[in-house]
Amino acid sequence: MLSALALARQIENGTLTPSKVVDMCAEAIAAHEPDVGAFVRVDIAAARRKADALARTPLHGLPVGVKDIFDTADFPTEYNSKIYKGYQPPGDCAAVMQIKRAGGVILGKTETSELAYMQHPRTKNPRNLAHTPGGSSSGSAAAIAAGMAPITTGTQTGGSVIRPAAYCGIAGMKPSYRLIPTAGIKDFSPSLDTVGLFGATVPDVAFALAGMTGRDMRVDRTPPAAPTLLVARTRVWDQASADMQKAVEDTARAAQAAGARVEDIELPGIVEEAWRVQLIIMDYEGFRTLAWEYDNHRSLIGPVLGALLDKAASITTEDYDAARRLTRQARHVINDMLEGRFILTPSCGSAAPEGYLTTGNAIFNRLWTSMGTPCVNVPGIVDGANMPLGVQIVGRFGRDHATLEAAAFVETVIARS
Repeated sequence: MLSALALARQIENGTLTPSKVVDMCAEAIAAHEPDVGAFVRVDIAAARRKADALARTPLHGLPVGVKDIFDTADFPTEYNSKIYKGYQPPGDCAAVMQIKRAGGVILGKTETSELAYMQHPRTKNPRNLAHTPGGSSSGSAAAIAAGMAPITTGTQTGGSVIRPAAYCGIAGMKPSYRLIPTAGIKDFSPSLDTVGLFGATVPDVAFALAGMTGRDMRVDRTPPAAPTLLVARTRVWDQASADMQKAVEDTARAAQAAGARVEDIELPGIVEEAWRVQLIIMDYEGFRTLAWEYDNHRSLIGPVLGALLDKAASITTEDYDAARRLTRQARHVINDMLEGRFILTPSCGSAAPEGYLTTGNAIFNRLWTSMGTPCVNVPGIVDGANMPLGVQIVGRFGRDHATLEAAAFVETVIARS
C-alpha cells in the first residue's frame, strides 16, 4: 500500500516528486486493475502533468481516487447506473473542489455500487479475489488495498466507508455528519449521507482529512494520549463472528495494558432503538431522492435497489417523522455519553464474505451513521483464514480530531500486540 503521509514527507524533503507518485500508482494499476476492478476510469497523463506544480500544497500533489457518485468536470459520472451511462457533469462537486484547492490531483473515478446502494459492482477484494471488498465504496477501498492510490474518497449512508475499509484491511473514516460538504454528490438519504476517506493507516486518513478541510486533524506529530474506551457489546453483538468478538476483546485488553482506561457499557434503550429506525429514514428518503429514476426508468434499475425502492414506497410519513424525532433524541444521549470517551466496537460482523452476491451487512455501522458521529476503522487484525478484520472507534459529534487520535492509539496497540 502507499502511505499518503510517508509520500508527503518525501515530497517535502525533496527525495520524491508528485509525478513519480503518479507513476507508482500507474504501475500498481497496470499490475492489479485487471483482476481487482477498482476504477471506472483513470487519466494518468493528466495527473502526471498537474502533479509537480502542486508539491508545496497541503496535499502535495498526491493522486486521489474519487468515488463515481461525485460529480467531476474532468470525468464522466455514471453512478454505476445504466440510466446515467456517459453522463458528463458540467462542474466538480464541492468535495472534489476541496481536494483540488488543497493540491490533490484527481487520478480517476472508483467503482461504486449502483447509485450507492448494495448491488455488487465488478470490484474484487485485493486481499483475496474470491471475496467482496464491501460497498458501496467498493473501488475506493480496493484501490488503497492494492496500492493503486494513496487517498480515495467514499460515502456512507449505512456502512459504506467503515465496512469496505475493514474488509480490505485499510483505514477508513466517516467524519462527523456534514464535515465535508455533499453538494454535487448523488444523494441517497440526505439525513445520513456522509463523505468519508480511505488511506493505508489512521495517520494517512488524518493527513488527508486535514489537507482537504484545512482543519487540525493530523495525528502524526506527537504520540496520541491513552484514551478512555467504552466497549459496546450492543444488541447485535451475537451477530459478530467469534473471530470478530475476539478481536474487540483482545484490542480492549491490549489498550488497557498500554494505559487506556477501558469500561464495559450498555447503550441506553433509546440509542439501541435508533438502530432500528435508521432503515426507516434511509429507505423513505431513498425513495424520494431517486424519484425521477424510479418513476421514469424503473426497468433500468438493478434488482437489489429496485426491490428496496418498491418496498420503501409503503413507508408512511408518520413513521418517518417519528424515526427522525427518536434519532434526534438519541443523538443528544450519545453525545453526552461520549464526552471525553470513545466507543470500541466491531467495524463489521466478520471478515469479507466469499463471493459477490452481497457487499456485506452494515448492521454494525448503521447506528453510528444515524448518530452523525465520527467513526474510524482501525486495521491490523486478521481472522483464522488470514482475512482482515477491523475494529471501530466512535467519538462524539464534532470531535473528529480526538477520535482520530484515539484510533491512532489503538492502531499502535494492535501493531505492537
